[in-house]
Formats: sequence, C-alpha cells, structure tokens
Amino acid sequence: MSALLDELTKKAQTLAIEERAQLAQELLASVERDADPAVQAAWEAEIADRIAKYERGEAKLIPAAEVFAAARRLAR
Repeated sequence: MSALLDELTKKAQTLAIEERAQLAQELLASVERDADPAVQAAWEAEIADRIAKYERGEAKLIPAAEVFAAARRLAR
C-alpha cells in the first residue's frame, strides 16, 4: 500500500458511516467510468445472455442459501 493510500484510508475511516458510504459510492463510480469499454460491453452481453436463458427456462437456478453454504464449506 502506498503512503498516500494508507493516509487516505486512515482519514476515510474517521468519517461518519454515511460519509464513508458516499465516498465508497463515488470511488466505485469513478472506477466504472474508467473501465475498459470492451470489458463493459462483454459484461453487458453476458448479463443479457443470462437473462435470456432465465426467461427461456434454460438456467439452472440455485437458492442463495445453498450457494453460501457451499462457499462456507470450501472456505474451511
């Protein structure tokens, strides 16, 4: 971690929770603005494909509880 990043992180942690949430949203938005257009287009195509498969009944849906339980088992 750079000295500047370390300093900013420490200062950000002193903010009120609402301000930290706002800062996080603004930082994420800035990352999204700087994202590679080709990567963004690929994600949009993937999302559209997944939605179409769901709507056609072709997607195998797994309840979130099962997914999280499997993740916990793998983390052990």
